Amino acid sequence: MEKKKNGIVKKFLSIRGMGQVVTVTIGLIIMCVIFGILSPSFFSGRNVGNLLRQIAPILLVGIGQSYVMITGNIDLSIGSVLGMSCMISATLMTKGISPTVAVFITLAACLAVGLINGLLVAQFHLPAFIATLGTMQTARGIAQIVNNNYNTDAIGKAAQGFRDFFYYGKLLGIYNTVWITLVLFLVFNFLLSKTRTGRHIYAVGSNIDAAGLSGVNVVATTVKAYLVSSFCAFTVGLITCATAGMGTMDAGNMYEMYAVAASVIGGVSTLGGQGILVGTIIGAAIWGVLQNGLQFAGAPVAMRNIVIGVIVVVSVLLDVIIRTGRKPKLKKSN
Repeated sequence: MEKKKNGIVKKFLSIRGMGQVVTVTIGLIIMCVIFGILSPSFFSGRNVGNLLRQIAPILLVGIGQSYVMITGNIDLSIGSVLGMSCMISATLMTKGISPTVAVFITLAACLAVGLINGLLVAQFHLPAFIATLGTMQTARGIAQIVNNNYNTDAIGKAAQGFRDFFYYGKLLGIYNTVWITLVLFLVFNFLLSKTRTGRHIYAVGSNIDAAGLSGVNVVATTVKAYLVSSFCAFTVGLITCATAGMGTMDAGNMYEMYAVAASVIGGVSTLGGQGILVGTIIGAAIWGVLQNGLQFAGAPVAMRNIVIGVIVVVSVLLDVIIRTGRKPKLKKSN
């Protein structure tokens, strides 16, 4: 019986990326206990509900970034696409356009950016960093120009249903934002772990040349990953618009950092080919708990940013050491 249990544990831990997920989960539990001791209100029902609602957008952009990073690339435009989504949808609604129509127009614009990113990287072989840096600036420019370089007015009572659906509404006592995130996680986790598309995404990230020789359509696979990233940014843009009740030109600033942090802390490799979305949940939760817990502890914003920045760097460094099998060496000066 004991051998059988050990076999189950070994099989569980042998799942690609599961080892780091277990490690960061333990870290998350320890953090929650510490913050709970420092501030008993940390575990209050109200704070837990708000914490889940804070984690949801980070998890969504983390899912999108995870897809791209597993292919061995990166998406720096994710925050700007989010801002573009927020501004386009809000601007259309303030002009009297139906929220449903506004959402579909915004979706088309955001997916166009994802398509362009995928083609630039896979078809035209631009480095992902450069390609998405360019589209990041372009998308941010569109977000600024769509309402003549002004934040929008309030989207009004006609869009109250939109606001309730994406932010204020509840089902079974849980905010809709959390339910939306949960549904999208289940869909994208199934796509990544149980379908041919998911296997191709891992194959491209593990060895792009071998994947191509094995019959994988590298261009189509990379485009799909970037489309998922843009879709997730689009969704968080709508949530941001519903939260504020208006469009703000700076929406999504720093979200590319949040997305990378949620991914790498959760075990998605910056070198590609490794990572699972369950880990991204833990990564996003660690980010959210740190922000929330340090705020309860009275830590200044600067200190919170420093702590999270250090955690991201350490996570990436450990990933590089583990994947390459060697420690970084300092060059000796002659």
